[in-house]
Amino acid sequence: LPSLSLPSSMHLIQVDSVQRWMEDLKLMTDCECMCILQSKPISLEKDEQNELILSSQYSTCDNLQVLLKRAWIISTELTRIAQKLEKNRWQRVHSMTVRVNCHVHSMINEYNTITRSSSEEMNQLEKLLIDKCSEFTAFTERCLQTEDEEILKSMKSCVNKTLTTVAQYFGQLIELVLTQEAQNLLRQIELSGSLCIMESAISSLFSLAQEGAHLCRIIAKEGGVVALFRICRQDCFRCLYPQTLRTLASICCVEEGMHQLEKVDGILCLADILTDTSHSEATHAEAAAVIAQITSPHLTFTQHLSSFLENMEEIVTALVKLCQEASSGEVFLLASAALANITFFDTMACEILLQLNAMKILLAACSDKHIVDTPYSRDQVVTILANMSVLDQCASEIIQENGVQLLMEMLFEKSSSGNPAEAAACERVQQKSAVTLARLSRDPEVADAAVKLSCIPRLIKLCRSPTERNNSDSVLVACLAALRRLAVMSPDRLEDSDFQQLVKPRLVDSFLLCTNMEESFV
Repeated sequence: LPSLSLPSSMHLIQVDSVQRWMEDLKLMTDCECMCILQSKPISLEKDEQNELILSSQYSTCDNLQVLLKRAWIISTELTRIAQKLEKNRWQRVHSMTVRVNCHVHSMINEYNTITRSSSEEMNQLEKLLIDKCSEFTAFTERCLQTEDEEILKSMKSCVNKTLTTVAQYFGQLIELVLTQEAQNLLRQIELSGSLCIMESAISSLFSLAQEGAHLCRIIAKEGGVVALFRICRQDCFRCLYPQTLRTLASICCVEEGMHQLEKVDGILCLADILTDTSHSEATHAEAAAVIAQITSPHLTFTQHLSSFLENMEEIVTALVKLCQEASSGEVFLLASAALANITFFDTMACEILLQLNAMKILLAACSDKHIVDTPYSRDQVVTILANMSVLDQCASEIIQENGVQLLMEMLFEKSSSGNPAEAAACERVQQKSAVTLARLSRDPEVADAAVKLSCIPRLIKLCRSPTERNNSDSVLVACLAALRRLAVMSPDRLEDSDFQQLVKPRLVDSFLLCTNMEESFV
């Protein structure tokens, strides 16, 4: 049985177990108590402060979070029922079915408490789900009352079919709820003339988009991208631009969002914002974030961004200026990430960067620890350098701006926190700096500078010591390639054993030799 995948589970599993238990405790209420509560009316007048009346305690966004958590619990329970059913553990199947029944009732009651209107389609789905849950509970109860294996075997297929139907109705209901929430927020954005209401709705829409790709698809399908770009084209809403652009960056991680962006000529709008010097740095930075998102090399659906090429020179020029004038590390990171992605998106971007003297600006920024202050920023810079290094003119720029020194320093990049994401960024910095050295060292002047800065001993160390490269194979391959390039220029700088093991054999043989240098405790 395919379980309903809800993005909120990601938030739940990122906290420690005690905190998780505390959050879920109020939802994991004793089933008998829940059944009794559901049979009693709750007076709004007498119980205004009651915790069960969510609308008096939470914002729309909080209500949605509670709903998503409840939905995640139901989804998890349905998956567990399927597992217990497979093992014929009928007692557990029945108790879990009763619990799911209670959770479904609670979820529907909670949603009807916080929403003022309910569509006919919603009412029908709610009734279908409740009826099917009741049928499911009755089925499993009957299974407990017989011990005949043949009868149980025949009933098991009916239970399985009912479980699948419950999961199907449940998924449809959640989809409809989320669609209605998106529609309500977009209606507020489009119809309200109040900045306060619009700001609140955009904030809620952003929170909704953070729940994952599926939610972003729903928002895009309901016209979210169109509505947000409409805001970005009206001067009277300038104060909302940063928040609106941040939300757009989230939604445009999915193909539906990208198609909508193309339809409303969003690239031109972003180019206008980036090139308009009257906008705040925050607005420019968020526009850069949208550019970084839609040009990400990890996306497979950027081919249709034909209008991007038409505006690329303007956008690249504005992003280089933003890098140069960035007042913080975060602004520089967003602008440089957009530039890095664009260099993958189209090779012409590298030529534009060279004409704009971008290498000098980026290398100068790297010397300012307040601006380039994390491995993530250095990753963006070295990505741009690596992609620009395919151009022959790049070598003289690197020499002139003392770029080889920076590349050498990047070979020593190491995570200070032990955080997995930071460690991965450090690996990318090491790998790309080695790639850049390998490409640029076809120029004798660059190769000579690299040798003088003792790049060869560092590359050998990275090849021979797995811990120096965080056991990364990609760093190893890049370092072997750079070492071989420098060895051609300065063969006398290598020990004979290094030459015989790291340079002379085929690259794959040297790679296998180095990967086997790890200590084995088996």
